[in-house]
Amino acid sequence: MKINNLSNPFFIFLLFLTTIIVNTISSIFFFPILLLGILFMGFFVCLKNRYYYSLFFIISAFLFVELNNGFKAFSITLLASFLYIFIAPYIKRVLSFNSLNSYIYITIFYIGVYFLWILNNDYSSQLTVTLLMNLIIDFIIFGVFI
Repeated sequence: MKINNLSNPFFIFLLFLTTIIVNTISSIFFFPILLLGILFMGFFVCLKNRYYYSLFFIISAFLFVELNNGFKAFSITLLASFLYIFIAPYIKRVLSFNSLNSYIYITIFYIGVYFLWILNNDYSSQLTVTLLMNLIIDFIIFGVFI
């Protein structure tokens, strides 16, 4: 079994606090969905390893980001659950890249967030650029720290 920082409940709590602080500050300057891919991977690890207390903090951070962006409550949690139940087993079965699967999961999650954003808000070209920037930042953070 591979142990990473997302298995640590203290790291999950610090990720929860960091996400709330960063998204509160960044809501002034641009679309505040920073660290959403990292939260999704935390959601994925918590469900896979049955860390339900840590999952509470992940879902609370999702709820904060949803309410801060004008999404419906628990829409991102529902998207993450759908990806965990239906899409992730298919990707794991089809692809044999164990080290790249996490990056593929984050990319598909951001595509789902993109469609949720278009359903809830108007389309803008700045949204696409912001989502790509956040995706690259999440890849860097996930690769370096987790």
